[in-house]
Amino acid sequence: MLYELPVHEAWWTAARAAHGEAAGTRALIEVLLLGRHMEHEHVVAGLAAAHRAGALTADAVALEARKAAEGESFTEPAKPIQTRPVQPQDETGGTVTFLSDWKLSHLPPDNRPLPSVAHYDQLLKRHGRTAGEKEGS
Repeated sequence: MLYELPVHEAWWTAARAAHGEAAGTRALIEVLLLGRHMEHEHVVAGLAAAHRAGALTADAVALEARKAAEGESFTEPAKPIQTRPVQPQDETGGTVTFLSDWKLSHLPPDNRPLPSVAHYDQLLKRHGRTAGEKEGS
C-alpha cells in the first residue's frame, strides 16, 4: 500500500505549528486511526481538504474523509449549517465543516414536551415559620 506521506507530513507540520508538538501529534494519531474503518484514499482526501482550508483538527479530517467517501463536493456543504470561522492558510478557498456542527445539524427534531418543575415548588415554601421568626424558635 502506497502512503501519501507528503500530505500527512504537511498536515502534521501545520497541526504542530498551530496546536503545539504534543497536541499536533495526538491529532495525527487520531487521523491515522481513521484508517481502521475508512479507506486510505478517503483519509488522504480528507487530509488534503482540511489542510487546504486550514482546519487542523482530526474531526475536520474525519468529516472531509466522510464527504470524500460519499462523493460529496468539497466546496459546498449539503445543507446550510452554522460553522465556526476557519482561517485558511492560503487562498485556496476550501470549506470545512466541523464534525460536531455536522452531527448537530443532522439530529432529528426533538418533539418531547418541556419538563415540569412544579413539584419543586414545595421545596421553596417554608412551613411553620413566619417572615420575622428565626430558625429554631
